[in-house]
Amino acid sequence: VILLKYYARPKWKRMASRPPTALADVVRFYWAFEIDDILDTPYVYRSMADGFAELVFHHRGPFQEVTAAGLERPTLATLHAQTARHRRFEVREGFSIFGAYLFPYALPSLLGFSAAALTDEMPDLQAIWGSDGVNIEEQIMLAPNDACRVSILNRFLLARIERGRRPHVLAPVAVQTMLSNHGQVSIAQLSANLNVSQRQLERLFKDYAGFSPKTYSRILRFQAATGSYGESGKSLTDIALDCGYYDQAHFNHDFRQFSGYTPSEYFKGRPEGIEYREV
Repeated sequence: VILLKYYARPKWKRMASRPPTALADVVRFYWAFEIDDILDTPYVYRSMADGFAELVFHHRGPFQEVTAAGLERPTLATLHAQTARHRRFEVREGFSIFGAYLFPYALPSLLGFSAAALTDEMPDLQAIWGSDGVNIEEQIMLAPNDACRVSILNRFLLARIERGRRPHVLAPVAVQTMLSNHGQVSIAQLSANLNVSQRQLERLFKDYAGFSPKTYSRILRFQAATGSYGESGKSLTDIALDCGYYDQAHFNHDFRQFSGYTPSEYFKGRPEGIEYREV
């Protein structure tokens, strides 16, 4: 585990502002992440597998992705789609980020095509929305505060869903069932409850959530496990069992694949970019 030093710890907050009713099935919540001080060493953030997509605007101090080839050119505004992989980013100055955490089945409504087309991708907004993407990026960057950013983004997203695809009536039900049970759902039982075949359910999930139900279940169980960070008195075995893992090998495998850490490294150290778990 890499230990980081900086003069002040970054602050992450989930905003109290709620999306308008028309966006209730699109935006889960808005968030902000920032640090004002000069950094002693680069701040490194590690994103992990996530069944939700999010819109991310770096309006001060853009992050650069750390890859095997070195540091990638920073992008100010991106759509970080649902993903089964982990990535690392760093910044060497104070930063401010504004974001919107989206429901899994929101992308077809906003984009007009299947969510699976962007799985594991992180395109800039111009690539997916053209001049509209450029305009919303500029408006967010120039906004004086986060309350204004929320209003600007609400107007933009409302306009997008008017032009996007209407969600399949079963998509929110299927995905919400998986979400509310933290991935611990029988695929056969879910398809029976929805009165669709397992093959139809698989197509529905890939179209609206970007993954098969099985993979989506694995990601949600992993996310539930990471939520136990900071809980004292809980063994790794307890965490694995609580999250539906029936043997340590599968728990270790999924954790390593989705985060880049072993469970022991994650829970017994201080992982990169953990501040949002500590609010």
